[in-house]
Amino acid sequence: MPVKIRLQRHGKKGKPFFWIVAADSRAKRDGKFLDKLGIYNPNTNPATIELDVDGAVTWLQNGAQPTDTARAILSYKGALLKKHLAVGVQKGALTEEQAEEKFKAWLEEKEGKIGAKKESLDKAKEEEKAKALEAEREANAKREAEAKEAEEAEAAAAAEAAEATDEATVESAEEEAGAATAEEAKTEDKKDA
Repeated sequence: MPVKIRLQRHGKKGKPFFWIVAADSRAKRDGKFLDKLGIYNPNTNPATIELDVDGAVTWLQNGAQPTDTARAILSYKGALLKKHLAVGVQKGALTEEQAEEKFKAWLEEKEGKIGAKKESLDKAKEEEKAKALEAEREANAKREAEAKEAEEAEAAAAAEAAEATDEATVESAEEEAGAATAEEAKTEDKKDA
């Protein structure tokens, strides 16, 4: 029975979520499996991977063949390195303690790289948020300036209209006064005549 270490798809449409399993190669992709080794979620950045490294190494030592994607995940989490070190221990090239020290050193280096990536992503997100906030401030300032200009223009137009009405009333009052004087002059002329 040839065993494969492969991904089993779960999750909804457009949001895949995978189990890392050891399964018979003749079984369906999402069918029966022998052992669940971990999970892989590519929807997060960086991708979330939880893996039972010791279980994966056991399956690899027993002859399980990983698929290409599973091999990349196993390599990323250090299962292939741990298997390599275990072979070295079996051949007598390393002691168990030396192999464990090398694996721990590799894990610390890997965690440092992952931490640096997370920090850079957080920093980029903060910078993007700051740029968006600055753009919003500029847009608000521009909108307030335009509103203020429109208000001033409206006030100026209202003042001009008020002046025009005042002038018109003064002129009409003068015309009325002139008309009244003309009428008075006519009435006086009539009286005189």
